[in-house]
Order: sequence, then C-alpha cells, then structure tokens
Amino acid sequence: MNIYFNKTTGLVPVIIQDFRSLQVLMLGYMNEEAFLKTRNEGKVTFFSRSKNRLWTKGETSGNYLLVKDIKPDCDNDTILIKVEPQGPTCHTGATSCFKEETSKGFLYRLEQTIAQRIDNNTENSYTNKLFKSGINKVAQKVGEEAVELVIEAKDNNDELFKNETADLLYHLLILLKTKCMKLEDVEEVLHQRSKMSGR
Repeated sequence: MNIYFNKTTGLVPVIIQDFRSLQVLMLGYMNEEAFLKTRNEGKVTFFSRSKNRLWTKGETSGNYLLVKDIKPDCDNDTILIKVEPQGPTCHTGATSCFKEETSKGFLYRLEQTIAQRIDNNTENSYTNKLFKSGINKVAQKVGEEAVELVIEAKDNNDELFKNETADLLYHLLILLKTKCMKLEDVEEVLHQRSKMSGR
C-alpha cells in the first residue's frame, strides 16, 4: 500500500468509519510513522498537530479504535479506516465527532448486544433465556412475530406496525445467533442477488 505522505506537509487526512454501521466517526491526520504504527498494532494512531507527536486514540480514555480495514483513496493521499470503536469516539462523549446521532446501523449494535448477553450468559436477560430454550422455541417466536406483523400490516396503525416490525427484527437477530450466523451474512446474499439480477 503506497500512501503519498510527501505531497504537502507529510500528513494525509484519515477518515474513520464504523465498520458495522458505516457511520463516519471522525477525521484525523497521519504521517508515515503513525500509519505504520496503526497498521502494525491494530489501533488507530494519529499525528496530533496540536501536540506535535503521535497520539493513539483512546490512550487516556480507553476508547480505542480497533482497525478492521484500511484503504487509500484513488490518489493515494487520503486514507479510509474502518474500525470497531471501543466506546464513544468524540471527546464530548458523542458517537461521532460530527454530532450525528443516528439510528441507521443500529441493528449491528443490537446484534452485538444480543451476542454479548448470550456469550456472557447474562442472568435475567430475556434474550439469553430465549436462546437457551433452544432453536425450536426461537424459531417459533420468530414465526409468532411474523404473524403479528402481518396482522398489523392489514390495519392502519403505523406505530403498532413499526413496533411489530421491530419485534420481528429483534427475534430474527436472536435466531441468526442461534444458527451461528450474522446479519452481514444475509446482507451478502442480498448483495450477490442484486449483482446477478440487477433488481
């Protein structure tokens, strides 16, 4: 990977994006040393222009940005890094430095929460109790929620329809976990279908 650090000041802009939701989290700058440290250690390290030194995001807060993917742009003078954030990205406590609090991509955070409750065997968790009851019960619950959604679709109460849709998606995520699959596996199927059919 060739990055042109010497085009201007030896620094290149770096866009940080959540690898699940694809939400843009922040913009920083790297010199070659920061880039190599980031690539080698798997945690995003910037060159801080105000501190005039390397700065690993999260070194004081613990809110590290764990690297999932690194890609240069078409001119090799800007970097996109997809990360798994370990807490809020912005120093204000916000998810994004652009003050964009959005529900887009929340399904992936919910999927992560579901996995944590199951993997940690969280007591008094409805999610964990349903998972432990076995695949037949989980699948049955998905079926029940689907029927309830169909019933609400025939009425004119938009709020109830949205709530039943949310219930179905939530239980579907539990079923995916039960089948050792992830939401992105289903997305990939849809993606491949769209490439084949153009629909």
